[in-house]
Amino acid sequence: MSATDAVAQPRTWVGVIVALAAAACFALANTAASVAEGGGSSPLAISAIRFLVPAVALVIWLGVSGVSLAMPRRALAISVVLGFASALYTWALLRSFGLIPFALAVLIFYLFPLMAAVITVVLGFEKFSWRTGAAIIVALVGLALALRVRGGGLEPAGLVLALLSALGLAIVVVVSSRVFGSGDARPTTMYMAASASALMFVICAVSGDFALPQTGAAWLGFIASSAIYAFAMIAFYIAVSMIGPVLSSILSYADAVISACLGVIVLDQALTPVQIAGIALVIVALVGATIQR
Repeated sequence: MSATDAVAQPRTWVGVIVALAAAACFALANTAASVAEGGGSSPLAISAIRFLVPAVALVIWLGVSGVSLAMPRRALAISVVLGFASALYTWALLRSFGLIPFALAVLIFYLFPLMAAVITVVLGFEKFSWRTGAAIIVALVGLALALRVRGGGLEPAGLVLALLSALGLAIVVVVSSRVFGSGDARPTTMYMAASASALMFVICAVSGDFALPQTGAAWLGFIASSAIYAFAMIAFYIAVSMIGPVLSSILSYADAVISACLGVIVLDQALTPVQIAGIALVIVALVGATIQR
């Protein structure tokens, strides 16, 4: 084993842990958001605040760390555009929920790891292995079983919006990884979150859809969702800087597994044997994708 490999291997496993922690927090944030929505908050309002909190947190963190917020103009412009893209794919996903079954929209959205892998291969950023492809396919099959996807009530516009949301996230993940490389992902993430929040507030203003929670429990969910999502977003892009966009994206499938478990624990939902089998497939895919590295 070379000195480079000896250094890279611990970094890879730290990156895997960070990516899984991000996935767990995305799941927790989504569970808390469902509580907030049940208490009267609108999805757009939740999303706008979700992007604002990590931006503020990163400004404070970078300031305390003595890291300058200054970036080269090109990198800054790209970061802002990626933030706008993040807001747009979030809006597209939220809109798709009202046009096609929720489970189907989520399944289509989780095509983003495959899209990210294809983009990196086409652009020559990473080599695509058959194990990576197999892990993504197994994870998608498992996710379809876990979500109990049905094909009824389909609107073409909803399918297109869900696909665009997946493509949007894939592009954001791949391009952002090229901006910060293996360096500090925090400045790029801060500008992305800030510009995404700004555009989300504009969308809220134009649509007139900015409803805040109406109950104490909903406010608790609203605040928890924003805080936990901030950690998840920051952690995810740090993981991308450590292990690359493809593996980080594949490990995001852990979000679905954890969400299902939280649904049982927090929301008193029941899992069928088919759903449990689907979750098991996702776990196998995650383990396989990690071990191959």
